[in-house]
Amino acid sequence: MRIAQNLLSHVAVAAMAAVSAAALTYVAVVPQPNVLAPSSAFAQAPGQKSTEIITQPMPDIAREMRISLTERDPGNASAAHRHPGQHTFGYVLEGTYEVKINDGPVRQLKAGEGFYEPPGALHAISRNASSDKPVKYLIIQVGDPTKPRIVQEK
Repeated sequence: MRIAQNLLSHVAVAAMAAVSAAALTYVAVVPQPNVLAPSSAFAQAPGQKSTEIITQPMPDIAREMRISLTERDPGNASAAHRHPGQHTFGYVLEGTYEVKINDGPVRQLKAGEGFYEPPGALHAISRNASSDKPVKYLIIQVGDPTKPRIVQEK
């Protein structure tokens, strides 16, 4: 019974992320009249721009959902990091995003492809694989709001 409940919980999180990614792809790709630009709440690294689109508390399950749009210049990369307490889903909108999670393979994801990071996983590689084109992708996180969103590896 516990395994079925655990599986159902993961399926529910994945379904929320899939629906959010589909809706946000529409919003990000199709021009929307009379839509206010989302605010940027992230510290901006050179060559990378992250815009927070929505933060939604989910008190009934003691979680929070955050959706952000990340844009990286050609060749831009971030240091290895983890997202403690966060289920992290990524969905590529434009360009080629290179990613490596834990001991998995290095993957080059194109527009329409996605990835998942379980809470606390090592995001060993996170970079724009192109030397001449930007990459744009959505990040959807569902997690414990009392834990840090990101912790750099030392």
